Amino acid sequence: MLTTRPARPEELPALTTDPDDDERNGATADYLTGLLENGCTRPDWCLVAERDGELVGNVVLWTIPGRSVPMDLVLFEPGDDETAAALLTHAAELARSLGAETQGHVLDAPSQAPQFQRDPEGRERLLTAQGFSVSRDGHRFLRSDGDPLPAQDDRLRWRSLAELGEEPFVDLLAETFTDTKDSIFLAEIAEHGLRGAAERNLAEMRELEHEPDWFEIGYDEQYRPVAVSLPARTASSAVIGLIAVAPAGRGHGYATAAVARGTQVLVTAGATEIRGDCDAGNVAMFKAFERAGYRNFANRKMFSRPL
Repeated sequence: MLTTRPARPEELPALTTDPDDDERNGATADYLTGLLENGCTRPDWCLVAERDGELVGNVVLWTIPGRSVPMDLVLFEPGDDETAAALLTHAAELARSLGAETQGHVLDAPSQAPQFQRDPEGRERLLTAQGFSVSRDGHRFLRSDGDPLPAQDDRLRWRSLAELGEEPFVDLLAETFTDTKDSIFLAEIAEHGLRGAAERNLAEMRELEHEPDWFEIGYDEQYRPVAVSLPARTASSAVIGLIAVAPAGRGHGYATAAVARGTQVLVTAGATEIRGDCDAGNVAMFKAFERAGYRNFANRKMFSRPL
């Protein structure tokens, strides 16, 4: 008989283990330990599936530190189809009871630490069967300690959130969203309008760890605001959180300049590894990361479902 339940204290942080894969077991346990310590999850959000006394699958609800409502699923070990369906159903019911209206999950390829999402095609099939759809097909980028720092663009003068306040950032983000190619932004614009989407994105970035002088607007030689750079730290990594270029600034390399600026800010603050993401359809952003010395280390599909 199959049952799903919160993990017992003695089952944390390992959850299900693979007897032949110490690397996977150690990396996922370390990852879950970190999530519990920094408030991204809670013990009662760590769900396991048990059959005949053996753990055969697990899934963990995740959120931004400081929030009480879970947003996404991580560490999904589906087992067989029955196990996957039971875990995803339980995860939906629990998140809904806590006030969540949607639920997300990301699937990276190739498989890698700390989630080791093997058989991505099979995982996508299981997610789709439980009401998930792809909200973004994207690329992931990485800069490691020791990589050359990208050159700074002296055509831009940067002014920070601490100096300017929020309004110029919302204004410029709304302007950049008028012709965005990013599927996530397009969905938010459809629901909340240009300015509403801009306000939501800035608010979400402000929830991440950052200093007010990290968030900056770049002004060109005519003193027009043309680029936004919002670097930050998540619970697991420093990130080039959001880059945007105004229509009037397109075609001048300002996206690369913004990535370079965010990189410098984070490295100066002590970051040794920096990550970034972009939509697969955003060719300009893909090139900007590459020109700034980042490497495309993985591809990421973002899934979501209504609750």
